[in-house]
Amino acid sequence: MASLTARWHRSIREIPRQQVDNLLDEHVSPFYRWSWLAALEHSGSVAPDQGWQPLHLSVWREEQLVAFAPLYLKGHSYGEFVFDQSFARLAGDLGLRYYPKLIGMSPVSPIQGYRFHLHPQEDPQELTAVMLRLIDEFAARNEILSCNFLYVDPTWKPLAEAAGCAAWVNQQSLWTADGQTDFSDYLAGFNANQRRNIKRERKAVHKAGLSVTPITGEALTPALLSRMHGFYEQHCSRWGVWGSKYLQASFFDQLIEPALAHHVVLFSAHRGDPFDPVAMSLCVQDARHLWGRYWGSDEEIDCLHFEVCYYSPIEWALQQGLMSFDPGAGGSHKRRRGFVARPHTSLHRWYEPRMEALIRSWLPRANGLMQEEIEAINAELPFRSDPPALGI
Repeated sequence: MASLTARWHRSIREIPRQQVDNLLDEHVSPFYRWSWLAALEHSGSVAPDQGWQPLHLSVWREEQLVAFAPLYLKGHSYGEFVFDQSFARLAGDLGLRYYPKLIGMSPVSPIQGYRFHLHPQEDPQELTAVMLRLIDEFAARNEILSCNFLYVDPTWKPLAEAAGCAAWVNQQSLWTADGQTDFSDYLAGFNANQRRNIKRERKAVHKAGLSVTPITGEALTPALLSRMHGFYEQHCSRWGVWGSKYLQASFFDQLIEPALAHHVVLFSAHRGDPFDPVAMSLCVQDARHLWGRYWGSDEEIDCLHFEVCYYSPIEWALQQGLMSFDPGAGGSHKRRRGFVARPHTSLHRWYEPRMEALIRSWLPRANGLMQEEIEAINAELPFRSDPPALGI
């Protein structure tokens, strides 16, 4: 068998799209596919001047790609949503330079699913270990303090842990269908008080004269996607320096491309014409899951955010037979809409012995406390104490 050759890439466009696609099975989310990552780079949303230097690792047997790891050299911690400020402070206390650091994730998208993409005929444990050694060697040559894989695919996690990565547990919100087939089933899962609240919130949007229409695939238009960017930009500007405005207008322009458009769902709140929205949210879908990403509104309307970002997407997901809906980062108000706290794991490697020893000794207690917090949050969710019998 031909020996392995490793290459580092400053753009995903240096790796043929078809070669990458050949490594991905049907369950890989849109956020980790070549077309999505390339759109981020091509639009300038992910670029060195934004603090994201693409630095992808590929492994080849002659001219066949057998492994691919999307990686980025980061000059800050924005756009990750795994908050490592305590690590940065520790590095400072030890007299170490925390940045730049290596990051493995889908940029600015806190979406579970990161992994090394491996050819099915390769030994996954062996190839994962080889790639981690290559990363370690790169970090040593370039005096990089850490490598961090965020929102890790649970099926890849054991392979990386076996090769020495340390696990840090955080949490995310997730709604799952669990046998629900329509919005009435969704409502039936709540206690009586919260059912009334949800009905009242949806009624408030209706009283404002608004309807919500999902638009996806070939129905998308350049004008509508440009409008979505306007909503996104406007919403981010309301939060000032905390606005998390990462995406350029040209990224939204690229969502009209066929490889991306069938994953995009816009939920348009309108008074008559869905292509003349008052507010919109942008979600991403595949055959099993839905992810909420961005939203914005021209008007302050009571409960409109809940309708456009939670209720309409859940109703649509049920109609499509999807299994889950991840509404995005942050927001304790998600709990009252049926989003359960779930653990997600990041994996880390530190290349300075003192820092590694201190963090590894801290992680077991931190992970235990996070699990307790997740259990406490879920114990207070407004669900019925006697689960309803759902029609399936």
